[in-house]
Amino acid sequence: MPPPSPRTLDSPGRRRFLAGLGGLSLAIGLGLRPSSGEANLSPEGLRRSMQARYGARGLESLEAWFALLERLRPADLQTRLREVNAFFNRRVRWLDDIDIWGQEDYWATPLETLGRGQGDCEDFSIAKYITLKELGVPGDELRMIYVRARIGRSGITQAHMVLGYYETPAADPLVLDNLVPSITRGSLRDDLDPLFSFNSSGLWAGGSTRSRADPVARLSRWRRVIGRMQEQGFIQGG
Repeated sequence: MPPPSPRTLDSPGRRRFLAGLGGLSLAIGLGLRPSSGEANLSPEGLRRSMQARYGARGLESLEAWFALLERLRPADLQTRLREVNAFFNRRVRWLDDIDIWGQEDYWATPLETLGRGQGDCEDFSIAKYITLKELGVPGDELRMIYVRARIGRSGITQAHMVLGYYETPAADPLVLDNLVPSITRGSLRDDLDPLFSFNSSGLWAGGSTRSRADPVARLSRWRRVIGRMQEQGFIQGG
């Protein structure tokens, strides 16, 4: 996808993006400590899970992820956002779920994404979300945003997911994307039409009524991802 055209903060793109995210419409509790910056994973549990599932190559990717965490813990927020975004965009190859898992819509855990070295947009967004939370970014400042993405100049759109960082709940978010490598304000991404967003504590509905996306169905998949993360060692207790 080519870089989006520049837009000012008062542009229609900004208004469209912000309006599409609406207000909090459903509070959920999924055991991910949404506002906590404390450690929430079991390194040895993750190593055992990775070894059992993906062997030496998977362990190599996991150790690179651990090294990223150690390097970025003292870093400022902008560096953490930029480096986490680049890490997954560089290490993970984009493929459709049907080609990776033999399913139309499978949401992978970060361990599964790192182990295979492959993922689709949901997998990129989930891995970045979990990594930034582990680096101390409060979960209530992060949301996964379900959008319609316009591809090039053709007018064709496709379902897509990105990760948004919000300084405040009503802020113009910074968008971490696997299609466009640079982190950009949502107001400047006129190629994205936001539909709804969510994190560990809530769902923000709104946006275009043309989409057949079902937020509740996506939350069901999110719950299943969290269950597998608990089994693999990403989440210790509640």
